[in-house]
Amino acid sequence: MTENPAPGTPEPRIVAFCCKYCAYAAADLAGSMRLSYPADLKIIQVPCTGRIDVIHMLKALEEGADGVMLAGCLEGECHFLAGNLKAKARVGQVKKILTEIKMDPGRVEMFNLSSAMGARFAEIATEMAERIRGLGPSPVPKKPKKAAAA
Repeated sequence: MTENPAPGTPEPRIVAFCCKYCAYAAADLAGSMRLSYPADLKIIQVPCTGRIDVIHMLKALEEGADGVMLAGCLEGECHFLAGNLKAKARVGQVKKILTEIKMDPGRVEMFNLSSAMGARFAEIATEMAERIRGLGPSPVPKKPKKAAAA
């Protein structure tokens, strides 16, 4: 495994859109195996990564995520035939947009897993956190939190 960050170093906030059938199951397996991965990884279960559009990834960054990862089925194994291939293409589009606005495209990445790859999920999550930590916090200005309604 990797070393822990220096005390006081904030953990990068990463949004992980995980396909229900493979990547989410791999994340669940990682938890069952008691493998550690970054605490600030927010996993969002989706039916298929093909349902994640460019706007979803950009909105996650706008709302304060330091990085975004999509984790879907292995290529050629998508339960919805080509959803993960569509997601991969959309990640490419987001990387291009980030490059155009002078933001590091490494903040967004696509990964492919099977449901039995719990250890690999933990590795990917840790690698993504290390990458984002190296890039530093997101350059997108943080929005002030809204006060809760009474």
